[in-house]
Amino acid sequence: MNKTKSILRLAISIALTFTFSCSSGDDPSGGGSCDISSYKNKKMPGGKTWMTENLNCKVAGSECYEKKESNCTKYGRLYTWEAANKVCSGGWHLPIADEWEALVAAAGGASTAGKKLKATSSDWNEGGNGTDDYEFAALPGGYGGSDGSFKNVGNSGNWWSATENPDYSPSAYRWGMAYMYDEVLKLSSDKDIYLFSIRCVKD
Repeated sequence: MNKTKSILRLAISIALTFTFSCSSGDDPSGGGSCDISSYKNKKMPGGKTWMTENLNCKVAGSECYEKKESNCTKYGRLYTWEAANKVCSGGWHLPIADEWEALVAAAGGASTAGKKLKATSSDWNEGGNGTDDYEFAALPGGYGGSDGSFKNVGNSGNWWSATENPDYSPSAYRWGMAYMYDEVLKLSSDKDIYLFSIRCVKD
């Protein structure tokens, strides 16, 4: 009986340790979960509650820009599409295309919504910051590649959606903003090649 109790106590201790580790925003198992509720969030135009900062949860399939922790702190992590779909959990999910489109439409339409959604900070190159009308605070985290390359930090921000491109199955839709224009672009990229930023949306 004492042996059984000791095993039970050990199991509970391990479970509590794992929960604490995940709540710090870092899943040591690489399994794809972390405490999304610890991130800033707000109800946005379009009616959904979005995270108002890029996710920075260390899971398998994610990287810091140029593998520098300082970039993770500033811009959040970059994720493969597969990792992005797993990491938004616990009452949150990776936004589908319809949710991105509803946000952009309610923020004034694709041609001008970028200006209203981009952060007011000087992180956007050449004065390309936004007005951040809704506190969405989009930052130019750039993107990564499966070959280990990183590009465009300061120039563009790119966010995965959960929706695959039906016309080209290896790809999924992403939304992009850049320093030189006010648009929000709906684009399609290869799921197995690129790593982009992500925002989670409340279920």
